Amino acid sequence: MMRAALAMSPPTYDRVVDGPFLDRLGRCVDLSPGVLTEFSTPAARAVLAEVDVLVTGWGCPVLDPAAVGSAPRLRAVVHAAGSVRAHVTPAVWERGIVVSSAAAQNAVPVAEFTLAVVLLAGKDVLAAARGFHTRRSRPAPLPEGRGNFGATVGILSASLVGRRVLELLRPFDLEVLVHDPYVPDAELRALGAEPVGLLDLAERSDVFSVHTPLLPETRGLVDARVLAALPDGATLVNTARGAVVDAAALEGELLSGRLTAVLDVTDPEPLPAHSPLWDLPNVLLTPHVAGSQGNELRRLTSAAAAEVERLAAGLPLLHPVAHPALSRTA
Repeated sequence: MMRAALAMSPPTYDRVVDGPFLDRLGRCVDLSPGVLTEFSTPAARAVLAEVDVLVTGWGCPVLDPAAVGSAPRLRAVVHAAGSVRAHVTPAVWERGIVVSSAAAQNAVPVAEFTLAVVLLAGKDVLAAARGFHTRRSRPAPLPEGRGNFGATVGILSASLVGRRVLELLRPFDLEVLVHDPYVPDAELRALGAEPVGLLDLAERSDVFSVHTPLLPETRGLVDARVLAALPDGATLVNTARGAVVDAAALEGELLSGRLTAVLDVTDPEPLPAHSPLWDLPNVLLTPHVAGSQGNELRRLTSAAAAEVERLAAGLPLLHPVAHPALSRTA
């Protein structure tokens, strides 16, 4: 039987790991007791020397050359969360260790959050709710041209989350656009959206939703020119990373009142207490809650357990992470 160990931060262990998950792992691997929170002590190295599989989570120590060298039997890293960038280094790939991630599962609640926000934005719910609360009377009906019938939604990036959003938008009477220079137009059309350039995406979107990973080339991608191209009254939604959007340019547009924003991520995160965005009536700030929370974490551990079961049975991983793909993914 393969030997496995858990590696993550103590808060992650407390939030994510439960009895059913441990029982499921224990049925297919010899699971080392406890959790590795670092890889440098003699006790940690003794565990690493025996493991075939590391099941990791948020806050996993970095698998640098020293850690990988301490784990001569290690053949797989199964991450019960999204991005592996924070802990998987080239040393892992160079050893031929396979890597799996639950990024696809973590994309599900983010996409669901986005769908809810898109539909609420189409009904101008943020402004209506604030006005209703202030006046204690029914607000004026939505003007002609507003609403969710035939509204245009722009999706920035056909990432895992972006693709799931596109799938969830299909049943609605919306025009859906997408911009992703790394995906062929035919594939984008097959996802149910019209491929367009970045400025065209902005110019035509009633709701502009950001789903691109933060990479060197995407930092500040939604800049002053892109924001200025958004129509008056458009809503910007960001559930990706705050730094994809030029923070100063966005603040200027929001202070003018021309745009509305729903921001689950910001740059910096959280915003400083003196930021004017906290008090703007056209901004909804949420505390990075779009990703897996509460019982949604069970989806991540279930996916990780399934990958370990496949490894134990000699089957290939369902959600492998390819090293070259990290240059374009989160």
